[in-house]
Amino acid sequence: MGFIENIRLALTGLKSNKMRALLTMLGIIIGIGSVIGIVMVGDSLTNSMTSSLQEMGANNVQIALQQRPSEYGMDYTVALEEQDLISQEMMDGLTEHFNGDIQTISLQESLGTGKAKDGRLYANVNISGVNDGYQVANHLKMISGRFINEKDTQGMKNVAVVSDKLVNNMFQGQDPLGKEIKVYTAKDITTYTVVGVYKYEQNAMMAMMMMGATASEKDIQTDLYIPVTTAQKLGNMDQGFYYITVLTAQGSDSRSLASQMQDYVNNNYYARNPNFMVQAISLDSIIDQYTSMMGTVQIAIAVIAAISLLVGGIGVMNIMLVSITERTREIGTRKALGATNSSIRMQFIVESVIICLIGGIIGILLGLLLGYFGATLLGFPAQASISAIAIAVGFSMLIGVFFGYYPANKAAKMDPIEALRYE
Repeated sequence: MGFIENIRLALTGLKSNKMRALLTMLGIIIGIGSVIGIVMVGDSLTNSMTSSLQEMGANNVQIALQQRPSEYGMDYTVALEEQDLISQEMMDGLTEHFNGDIQTISLQESLGTGKAKDGRLYANVNISGVNDGYQVANHLKMISGRFINEKDTQGMKNVAVVSDKLVNNMFQGQDPLGKEIKVYTAKDITTYTVVGVYKYEQNAMMAMMMMGATASEKDIQTDLYIPVTTAQKLGNMDQGFYYITVLTAQGSDSRSLASQMQDYVNNNYYARNPNFMVQAISLDSIIDQYTSMMGTVQIAIAVIAAISLLVGGIGVMNIMLVSITERTREIGTRKALGATNSSIRMQFIVESVIICLIGGIIGILLGLLLGYFGATLLGFPAQASISAIAIAVGFSMLIGVFFGYYPANKAAKMDPIEALRYE
């Protein structure tokens, strides 16, 4: 009997026992569907989060203050003083030393949240003091006007760059440039002159944080940018920074530069500081760590889901043994007519593979559906993994061969006389 004839015979057997075949496939369907769905949601989550991190600047280097470890291995806290902060002198020295490898340095100080008000009109804002390098490092897209510049910073001016969401709420079709807005915080009320409008874009990280929130479009909180020196003055902050973001030049190795910058700042500015030092981290390395972590979690969950495949395989073996028992006389007749052991074995292995393959295909469709709804529910674009689908198909066929071999071998070794006498 040829291979095509074996397939045709297997499909005929499945049609004659549809419900039994479906129940046999159920474990395979659930197992494959679970694995595909989990991998699909995991890939969508990982790709979206990685994309968000890259939008923040994969070639950015974060340089932040941290307390030196105790010589005696004991945890303790030291009060931070103004002379411990990262100063303008340090940043100038860093830029000069790594000339050609640094595009710009981004600074940021938070003044907390507030509300811009004008009568009944309002907009929720997060007030951030920034410098001119912040726009480049964070890829802000300007719609009109300009961003905070060096003159604003040096003059500690009360100017602001606002989002298009705020403009829609507060100005209702009017040109906001040059207009004044009053921002109310818990401490005071400050008037700013609008000099620019940027396009508000919610990244994947923010979408996850906002998941389940019921705030309307009007109540969305957006960033309001003011000069960093103005923020320090209004917040009575020290003249220095806990952390800075360095945007490296295109083509530079940000990971290598992070290590070099850390050594440079520590050796030249913090060598004599007994309490504090800086640590430099490349955002590119953080992306790799996140991707690796998510991959490990994804594999672990998929392996747990794949346990149902083992259950499904045992179900296939069981139903094949039942099928062989029911078709004992048929097997005896075929052997009496000259069928070889290998042809009998192949017939039942093919039947087992067909069961698992059909179950695998249904499972893939179920997994794609679950993955799509799962990714959509989380707010990420659904992305199917071709490699996971290919592995799922191959694995379902492997299960068919593995769990179908024992019943098939049992059928092949039947004595034809005993098989013909079976009632």
